[in-house]
Amino acid sequence: MTVVPHWRKPEAAPLTLSVDLAEPRAPVIRVGGDLTFTTAAPLREEVDRRLAEHPQVLVFDFAGLHFIDSTGLSMIVHAWREGQRCGSTVRLRSTPRFLDSILALTGIARLITRPLPDATSAADRRLHPPTASA
Repeated sequence: MTVVPHWRKPEAAPLTLSVDLAEPRAPVIRVGGDLTFTTAAPLREEVDRRLAEHPQVLVFDFAGLHFIDSTGLSMIVHAWREGQRCGSTVRLRSTPRFLDSILALTGIARLITRPLPDATSAADRRLHPPTASA
């Protein structure tokens, strides 16, 4: 057990990001290290960049994640919300046990698996625009 004096906080492990574009319709963002208030900005930029391309699915691979705080959790919700707006599905894979527990306790796990009420219709409109009738 490591005891850290209250005046000295442990430093966060640096965030590592990589993007696999082998399948353009389903890019994979690999997230490692600590996803916290001080490290989340690059992930938000990457999420927004990928969702601007309107992929069918945006996948997060959390196999290398060591820690997540409320800002990190809000990034997952942000990705889901923005994905719903542009017709993209967000999927999580290789989630560590601690993240599974947090997602379940906060209700985010249920949120990620359910679409917004009008998200499907927005995606359908983008893929199948209305045709003019005579």
